[in-house]
Amino acid sequence: YDFASTLCYVAHRVFADLEPELAALGIALEWQPLDLSELLGWPRGVLVDEARLSNAERVALEFGVAVRPLPVWPDSREALAAVLALGRGPRSEAFRERVFAAAFEERVELDEPGVVARCARDLGIVFDPRELEDARVALEVGASRASDEGVTGLPTIMLDTFPFPGVQSRQTTLLVLERWARRSRAAK
Repeated sequence: YDFASTLCYVAHRVFADLEPELAALGIALEWQPLDLSELLGWPRGVLVDEARLSNAERVALEFGVAVRPLPVWPDSREALAAVLALGRGPRSEAFRERVFAAAFEERVELDEPGVVARCARDLGIVFDPRELEDARVALEVGASRASDEGVTGLPTIMLDTFPFPGVQSRQTTLLVLERWARRSRAAK
């Protein structure tokens, strides 16, 4: 996911609603921050194409997620590196929620100075600058790795080595994940 992406925000909300079904399938999502600008070469700080805005609005409406797409593609690297620095777990999950809420509900511009630090302070999180620098490097490496793995956009669910891109309908998502879980259990 990328905090800059409206579709990733929609996926964040949709998968929160799917948690009971995913748990019943024995599936736990591991959210991985990824810089779409690095992955796809999208320029930061420019107006988002009208067709992309319309598509994001359509998808959000289909899933019942109230959101207005961000009209300008922000530089989300600081927020993505911060969540990488947190690693996996409850603090990372809370920070991901806080940043998505700031960007898409409060309409705070992610690339304004101090925004990421404020989101962290809201949760009582203090970052070590060295850890953040290491996370920035890991973010760049992650984009290259994702490209090698066939990721061509976000959100993407990686089912072992198979990329399952986009936000699909609830039924389609659950069918694909159920089939994947069944095959994974059978292979063990």
